[in-house]
Parts: sequence; C-alpha cells; structure tokens
Amino acid sequence: MKVLWVCNIMLPAIAKQLGLPFSSREGWLTAMLDRVLQEQHRHRITLGIAFPVTEEIGEMNRELVLAGDETCVCYGFAENLNTPEQYDGRIEKRMKEIIDDYEPDMIHIFGTEFPHTLACVRAYRNPERTLISLQGLVSACAAAYMADLPGKIQRRATLRDVIRKDSLKQQQRKFYKRGLYEKEALRLTGHVAGRTDFDRETVAKINPDATYHFLNETLRSCFYRDRWKRSACIPYSIFLSQGDYPIKGFHYLLQAMPEVLAQYPEAQIFVAGNNILRSNTGKENLKLSGYGKYLRKLIRDYQLKEKVTMLGMLDEDGMKERFLQSHVFVCPSAMENSPNSLGEAMLLGVPCVAADVGGIRNLLVSGGDGVLYPAGNVEALAEKIIEIFAKEAITEKYSDNARRHARETHDADQNYYKMIRIYEEIV
Repeated sequence: MKVLWVCNIMLPAIAKQLGLPFSSREGWLTAMLDRVLQEQHRHRITLGIAFPVTEEIGEMNRELVLAGDETCVCYGFAENLNTPEQYDGRIEKRMKEIIDDYEPDMIHIFGTEFPHTLACVRAYRNPERTLISLQGLVSACAAAYMADLPGKIQRRATLRDVIRKDSLKQQQRKFYKRGLYEKEALRLTGHVAGRTDFDRETVAKINPDATYHFLNETLRSCFYRDRWKRSACIPYSIFLSQGDYPIKGFHYLLQAMPEVLAQYPEAQIFVAGNNILRSNTGKENLKLSGYGKYLRKLIRDYQLKEKVTMLGMLDEDGMKERFLQSHVFVCPSAMENSPNSLGEAMLLGVPCVAADVGGIRNLLVSGGDGVLYPAGNVEALAEKIIEIFAKEAITEKYSDNARRHARETHDADQNYYKMIRIYEEIV
C-alpha cells in the first residue's frame, strides 16, 4: 500500500540529505520513519512524505535515500508557519498536485495545528482513506489560552505587541481561528488516531462518525536510555520545559515559589525553550511581549531574580541532561493532551508534578507515577513540589513506577505494529 505522510516539519533525515538546517521538535516521527523504511518490504508499504518549506527553499518532488538504501518520495509545499491563523488556498492546490503525483492508497496527517491539514483533506476528498493523528487540540487550547491571567494583563499590549499585532487577546483570537480549521478538518476525515480519553471525547463531539483509533507515540530514542537518580540531581531544582505563552503556566509556578522557598530556600527554577524574558538592553526591553512583561513583574514582586534561569532552546541531548539534573519536573499547563515532555521525564524516571488537565491522567497515575494537582491551584502546586522535596522514599517509588508506565505507553514495537494494523484496516 502507498501511504502519504503529511508532517508539520521537514524531518531531520530529509533535511540532512538536502544539506539544510533542521529541527528535532518532532523526534518521535524520526523514530517511526526509520522503522517504517526498515520494514516497508515486509509490510508491503511504500512511503511518501509531504512537509512545509519556505519560499526560499521552494517546493520539491524528490526521491531521497533516507535509511540505508531505502528511498522515499519527498514533497515540499510552501507554507508560512509563522501565520497559522491564515488559510492559503495555494496550499490546497499544491496538495492536489502532490496527491495526483503520488496516488496514495491512504493519507496519514500528523497534527491539526496548521492549515495544511485542512488543505490536504479538502484536496484528497476521500475521508475513508484519511487518518489524522492528534497532537495538541488547538480549539481546546484557545478556550484555556489565558490561563487565569488577570483581566488587565490580558488586555495589555506592549510596543512589541502593537507592532507585530500579537497581543495576548490577538494571540487567543488566532488560536480560535486555527481551531475552526481544525474542526473542519476533523469533520472531513473518516479516521482519527489519538491517545487519551480527552482527545477521544473531544473528537466525538466534533465528528461522531469518525472512527477513533488508539495509538500511542514513540518518543525520541535517547530518552529510553539512562535513568534519574536522586543522588545525581541538583537538589531542589525545578524544571519547566516551556514557558513562553500563558497556557504553559509559567506564571503559576512563579506564584507558587514563595511557599516553596519558605521551606526550601535553596529551590530554583530552570526553564527551557524560547526566552521571552531577555531584556539586557533598552532595545531588547522594547521587544518584550505582554506576557513576558507580566512574568518579569512576578519575578520582581516575589524577589525571584536569582531563582530563575532561562536555558533557551535545547536539543534532545540538552533536554535529557537537564531532566537528569532536575529534582522535579513540573507541567503546570492550563491545557495539554499528552505532552511529550512529560513522557520523556517519565521515561527517565524524573519525579513529576502535573496539572490534572486534558489527557494528562492517561499518562500519569497520581500517587503512583507522580503527582497530579487541580489545574490553576497555586497552593496545591506548591504543596506537591514540597512533597517531592520532602519525601525521598515516595519519590523513588514514583521514579520506578513512572519509568515502567512510560515504557509501556511509549513502547516502540507496540506503537509501530499498532500503526501498521490501522493502515491495513483503513486500506
């Protein structure tokens, strides 16, 4: 069977062949790609891959060697990923060209976050042969986007926000618009793959006729090696994998810190990802977003300047090292489906504290693998972090159970064969 993958990024294996820079943001797809190419003859699968490219790179139809001597037909479609709230009809036309050239037996689209998903299902017009794998659900994120920010903060716009037309209110409206594309794409597909009760129930409300397939993800390979040890971590260090927009809940953690510091004055926060607090010069200060300015105010009000370290963007090895150095990983988001950062932390056995939102309880059993707390409850967040710091024996239990659970959830063999069975069922 001929399967066409539609991805949100140019996969690293493709970028390396083309001599282009790449992102490892969706490293789990790389692991799945290697497996499919290695076993495609056994399962009689021929794989094509479509992915967004910039206008500078240009659209492409090329056959590339991606694994050993295994080849794959690769298609680039021009899309501006910086404006995902804008639907470009030219992508739909390009998708039709790709589909006509490749003639797939089915299409597997990864994610609903960008308009190319809707463009693809519109161009293909074959719902019974279309499978969409859910990652995040932007329509749900839109509703939770402000994450309990004070009303005046929600309405604030810095100079940077005005120039870029990117205030918090505008950001939320963009998510709502993307959510409309997402819902239409889901209504036009016949098959959806997900991995939580939350995404299954959400899809059923949008398209009750779609067939739902339970399919877990295989995560980046380096996180299956090594394990967290209490003796090797930085005592009382708290790790947050992302904090550059409200829904990720960085402000909740800052608000919880005074209570944590009252008992553990050595505690400190490390944050990976885009650093929206950078303002060492007057010029950089002018570039602060409304949310970044609010975070700086919290840091100043709670006297946390020496307690917060912004790490910037980390590659997978850097993320793994930071996980292993951390005393606790915190996921304080206002909405998540099944965050890969939580799965990676659990694979390594890092003690985890997470907000009980969306599909997180499908990943982590509270009191067994780690700790869940009511989303947005700052006092409960502080209490759970303190519990991790105080109870070393329980922490070791959480670590062992989390590793065991995550290895079942993210088992590469099980997930690969389940995906192949779904393909065979569809085709």
